[in-house]
Amino acid sequence: MARRPYVLLSAAMSADGYLDDATDQRLILSDAADLDRVDEVRAGSDAILVGGATIRRDNPGLRVRSAARRKDRLRRGLPASPARVTLTAGGDLDPAARFFADDGIDKLVYTPAAAAGQARERLGSAATVIGCGDPLSLPRMLADLAGRGVGVLMVEGGVMVLSQFLAARLADEFQLAVAPLLVADEAAPRLLSGVGDVSVLGDADALGDLGGLGDLGGLGDLGALGDLGGLGDLGGLGDLDSPRLAEPRLTGVSHAGRMVVLRYQRTEGTAG
Repeated sequence: MARRPYVLLSAAMSADGYLDDATDQRLILSDAADLDRVDEVRAGSDAILVGGATIRRDNPGLRVRSAARRKDRLRRGLPASPARVTLTAGGDLDPAARFFADDGIDKLVYTPAAAAGQARERLGSAATVIGCGDPLSLPRMLADLAGRGVGVLMVEGGVMVLSQFLAARLADEFQLAVAPLLVADEAAPRLLSGVGDVSVLGDADALGDLGGLGDLGGLGDLGALGDLGGLGDLGGLGDLDSPRLAEPRLTGVSHAGRMVVLRYQRTEGTAG
């Protein structure tokens, strides 16, 4: 059995590196075609993870939306949707949230060991709560997921969770969809914000001059944006061509509707 699942990060960001704006209303960056692409990735995963803050703010259902994909999973002896996974420092989650819907899908909540009892009391039978170190240990969580039969873990956010997986070098693949719009709000969440020393990410050499992005829906070659608001070559990413993904490489550039999808994969095995 693998020591941990294959970890696939998935995110959408604006052309200037933001995952959302600073308002109370979630900014939807993906269009219908990109949401369908993400749904296909969900359907191919064993579990989907988001942070507790994402559950509190966005109330996601994390289900496979396509009826055909759900039917195909059932045909293969799988649940209609992947297991739902979250991690939380204190267990402050509402058992009435869509994440905890009583739909036959496994719900797993990982907390620091000291907070596990409180989380179990709060959530009751809505989910399985697992204490996983003090502070919560991502490697221990991944090992536990592997022991539960999770081979592919899709991580959808939020920003701190994505940053933590990158900082811990626990990502095997990163699918990043870039939307042809600018947020330009310093108060908004940015990819890799809170990671700490982003300098280890390097300089995004794999992205070159963004020519592979095409015209981003009418923005031309992004030359008018200069260096995307001082971020360098997609400096909101830092450099994804770096040891954070254990020598990742840009292995694909594709389009989904108006979105440009960058695919990075590690080159040294599939699990660290």
